[in-house]
Amino acid sequence: MDKDLTTFRAVSYTRPLAVRKPTRHRYDYRAAVPFFLLHVAALAAFFYPPSAKLLLLCLLSYAIRMFGITGGYHRYFSHRTYKMGRVAQFCMAFLAETSGQKGVLWWAAQHRRHHRYADQEEDVHSPLREGFWWSHVGWILSDEHDSYDPKQIADLHRFPELRFLTRHYWIPPTVYAGIIFLVGGLPAFIWGFLVSTVVLYHCTFFINSLAHLIGTRRFDTPDGSRNNWLLALITFGEGWHNNHHFMMNSCRQGCKWWELDITWEILRFLSLFGITRDLRPFRIPSGSTLVK
Repeated sequence: MDKDLTTFRAVSYTRPLAVRKPTRHRYDYRAAVPFFLLHVAALAAFFYPPSAKLLLLCLLSYAIRMFGITGGYHRYFSHRTYKMGRVAQFCMAFLAETSGQKGVLWWAAQHRRHHRYADQEEDVHSPLREGFWWSHVGWILSDEHDSYDPKQIADLHRFPELRFLTRHYWIPPTVYAGIIFLVGGLPAFIWGFLVSTVVLYHCTFFINSLAHLIGTRRFDTPDGSRNNWLLALITFGEGWHNNHHFMMNSCRQGCKWWELDITWEILRFLSLFGITRDLRPFRIPSGSTLVK
């Protein structure tokens, strides 16, 4: 595991981050066209007014996969803030990939790079350096970051099943969408997959973009990360972003009792059954610098 991602480094936020004119980027139509077509297809919801059941399905589909992103992609695969057995690890990877946010190894590698160079030149999606659009979605639609360095995720790359899921990342969302369609028909597919996925995309992407622009700073980190209670609510705790950048090896991101962290609570519940274990709590090292 990358040492930089598991040890606390007390660094001071002593100077403003350098903001520069966004770079001219190139985009990959193979990624951009399906992404925009999904948004267009979701407009079919206007032809199928939602019932209470369809809205509930949409909400549950969002919630289950949001947990796959936050508890899987992020807190487990990117930061290894808790432990799971190999079967549970595979199931979590599959669940995370039903979100349609590419392969688990790709996701983890890019996120580790983000933390290593947060809001600096090498950051893959800094809104302070490249603007809102690039940080929110542009970097995903570009072909500049299609590959990843296996050395950054050597702890995960040794599992052949994770390499398989990463190479064939289209399988989990296709299977997921197919099950919804077979069970509930076209209206369920539209609300339970299409609409839910589009909302899931942007709520997740807001952490890359808005959580480095809007909110408050509790800890003196060397980046622009901010805490945003609204983002924390819709992303199950990810909006406590300044907390996270300060203590990225913590499984819990809400460090105050009132900072709701749904992902942490779900993982704690799963630990009662032995599915998850060794969850790392949030502990503020003595002598740490607080902004307020």
